[in-house]
Amino acid sequence: MPCGAVQLSLPTFAFESSRNTPNFRVFHSRIACSSSSSSSSQSGIPTEDDEIANQSDNGRNRGQPHVILVERYGNGTAKRYVVDDELQVQAFIEEPSSKAITSRSPDFSNTELPWLPDTVKDFVFPAGFPGSVSDDYLLYMLLQFPTNVTAWICHTLVTSSLLKAVGVGSFSGSTAAASAAAIRWVSKDGIGAIGRLLIGGRFGNLFDDDPKQWRLYADFIGSAGSIFDLTTPLYPAYFLPLASLGNLAKAVARGLKDPSFRVIQNHFAISGNLGDVAAKEEVWEVAAQLFGLGFGILFLDTPGLVRSYPILVTTWMVIRLLHLWLRYQSLSVLQFNSINLKRACILVKSHVLHSTVPGYVDCNKEENILLWPRFMTPRITFGVPLEEMIFGEKAALMVKALLEAYAKEKYILVVNQQKSDFEVFVSFKVGATSISVLRSVWQAYWLHENWNSSNNAFEQLAQSRLEMEVRFEDFIQQLNGSGWDTHQINLKVPKEISLDELSPI
Repeated sequence: MPCGAVQLSLPTFAFESSRNTPNFRVFHSRIACSSSSSSSSQSGIPTEDDEIANQSDNGRNRGQPHVILVERYGNGTAKRYVVDDELQVQAFIEEPSSKAITSRSPDFSNTELPWLPDTVKDFVFPAGFPGSVSDDYLLYMLLQFPTNVTAWICHTLVTSSLLKAVGVGSFSGSTAAASAAAIRWVSKDGIGAIGRLLIGGRFGNLFDDDPKQWRLYADFIGSAGSIFDLTTPLYPAYFLPLASLGNLAKAVARGLKDPSFRVIQNHFAISGNLGDVAAKEEVWEVAAQLFGLGFGILFLDTPGLVRSYPILVTTWMVIRLLHLWLRYQSLSVLQFNSINLKRACILVKSHVLHSTVPGYVDCNKEENILLWPRFMTPRITFGVPLEEMIFGEKAALMVKALLEAYAKEKYILVVNQQKSDFEVFVSFKVGATSISVLRSVWQAYWLHENWNSSNNAFEQLAQSRLEMEVRFEDFIQQLNGSGWDTHQINLKVPKEISLDELSPI
C-alpha cells in the first residue's frame, strides 16, 4: 500500500453505556501511515490538518463532520468526537501510530530509558520520572539493586546456619535438613515480598494524598496476616501455605506502612531535619520493641497461657484490638495543613454553607480516617469519558452547551441524572491542575446543596459556575488566612483520560 494511503477498519455499532447515551456511534480506525495528501474526506474521519483546512475554507465544506474535541488516553489512544449535519455525535477511536508514540509529550514518555516500556516505567519509577526526581536518582537505584541482591543472598545462607543452631537437622546427623528448612523459610519470606512489590509498584502515588488512612489500613491488613500465623498450630501440615499467606498479608501491610510513615515523618520535620526525626523515631520504636518483647516473654512464661490455645488466641485478640484503637488515636492527633480530597470536602462544604473555612486543627479532627473517598457525600467521580456525561436525544447540542459553559475552566462537570442519588461526573481538560480539581469540588458541593431535580439542569450548572466565580477567590483567601498551605494541594488530576478542545461547533 502506498504511503499516502490510509487503511481503515470501521465496524460501527450503537454505543451503549450504563448512562444510556443513544446518540453516540463509535468507530474504530487505525491509521497505517499518513501524509499531507491523505484523503480523510473519503473515510469521513477528519484529522487535525483537515480541521484547519475546513476553518480556512469559511464554510465551503459544510458537508464535512466537525471535530469538537478529542479524548486522549494515557496509553496513546485518542477518541475524536465529531458532529455531522444531522447533529449526530460520533466517536472515532484512533490507535497510536509509531510516529505518535515517538512524538508524545513528556507526560507520556520519558527521555530516560527509551527502550523500557511505559508500563514498566510506571511500575518501578515515581510518577513523572525523570522530571519528578533528582538527577542522581537513576544511578543510585541501579547500584542499590545489586546491593540488595547480595544482602538477601547472605540472609539466605545465614538462615540455614540459624536453623541448624536451634536443632533443625541435628537428629539426622546432616545439614541437608537445615538447608531444606532454610529453603522453605526463605520461600515463605519471598512469597510475602511479592506483596510489597505489588503495593509499591501499583499504588505508590496514593500515600502522599492520605497517609493517615493508609497507615491505619496497614495495621488492619497486618492483623489479618497474624490470623494465618495463629492457625498454623491447628494445621501443622499446612504450615508453609498458611505462613506464606500470613507473610504476604504482613508484607502488603509493610508496603502500606513504610511510605505512609515517611510522609508523616516529613510532616514532622518542619526544620528540614528529616534525618534527625527519623533517627529519634527509631529510638522510640526500639524502646517500645524491647518493652513489648519483655511482656511477650512474660506471657509465654505463663504455663496456663502457653498450654491453652484458646486463652492464647483470646489474649492476642484483646491486645490486638487495643493496638488498633491506640493506632487510630495516634493518627487522629496529626494536624496536616496540606489539602487532600477529604479535607478539601470539609473545607468546601463549610464555605458553601457558612462562607467560612475551619482551621487545619479543627479540620483534621473532623476528618474521617477510615472513610473511603468514593463513599463520601456527594459522590464525585473524576476522569469520566464524555459518553457517560452526555445523555438525551440532543447530545450534540448538549456538547456544544457544555463546551461554551466551561470554556474558561479546565474541566467539564455534569450531574448524573440517571440515578436517584446525587452524583457528579467530572472530566478534565489538557493542562488541568490541582486548583482545577478544587474548583470542581467547590462547584459539586454547591450543586449538592442547591440541586432541584425538577428545575432545568443547565440553568443550575450555570448558576453554580456563577457562584463559584464570585466566591472561589474568597475561599482561597480564607484558606491562606487560616494557615492552610495552598501551595501543597494533593488533588491529583487523573492522567488516564483528558479532553483536548479543537474548535467549537
